[in-house]
Amino acid sequence: MKVSEILQVKGEILYTVTPDQPLVEAAATMAEKDIGSLVVMEYGDLVGMLTFREVIKELHAQGGTLGNGTVRKVMDDSPITVTPDTEVNEVRRIMLEKHARYLPVMNARTLLGVISFYDVAKAVLEAQSFENRMLKAYIRDWPAEQATED
Repeated sequence: MKVSEILQVKGEILYTVTPDQPLVEAAATMAEKDIGSLVVMEYGDLVGMLTFREVIKELHAQGGTLGNGTVRKVMDDSPITVTPDTEVNEVRRIMLEKHARYLPVMNARTLLGVISFYDVAKAVLEAQSFENRMLKAYIRDWPAEQATED
């Protein structure tokens, strides 16, 4: 299974923010939309990722408030990306090794979407469930062996 298949199932809704947007506005968007990340875009290019991890770190650093800071101040400015052709097993490895819960999907310089740890887990579970059903059907329809006489 490839990343492109996960994106097809997931849909095309994508939330972005600019690096100069106030962090408090970005956090409000994340809360209102019930999402864990925003892609940071500037002049049509991916320049970073903002996840709940960065927001929580900033809340802690500022004593419980987000203040007047901008997204640029706290965003991950070197996000790990994948392509539509990346195999899901590679995505799983990247997410586990890099502790990345969200990965932008890029085709050259074009942002196609973001896949989350949840999206990957759901896709793997559905693929395994399908395979399990096919194996059970195959076993159920196995031709009965003929009794041999001696």
